[in-house]
Amino acid sequence: MDLLILLAATLACGAADALGFVHASRVWQAGSFQWREALYSAGCFQFGVAMYWVSLRTLGAWGVAAIEAQTLVWFAATIIGVAILSGQFFRWAALEQTVALCVLVGIAWLLTRTGGTI
Repeated sequence: MDLLILLAATLACGAADALGFVHASRVWQAGSFQWREALYSAGCFQFGVAMYWVSLRTLGAWGVAAIEAQTLVWFAATIIGVAILSGQFFRWAALEQTVALCVLVGIAWLLTRTGGTI
């Protein structure tokens, strides 16, 4: 059950933060501040933080106390979400997609090698 909670919270956190970044990129369109985009961005980030706290509860219960390891889990979920939700990942050339996947493998490597094995 803890694994399910962790996966759900991490995916929700990553997706919410990714949407927050997507909306934040639209805040300054045409040289003027877009309040609607700012509010969407802020709301997504707030929900993302709440889900991050939920995921930290499970990670902490499993003994993953290293801040670096906890942040790597969030970073991986968020960067995947940004790439997919922005719609750009599937337009990238195969080389860039491969590099992105290698970066995720590198994150997994760091996660396991820094004592944050989950």
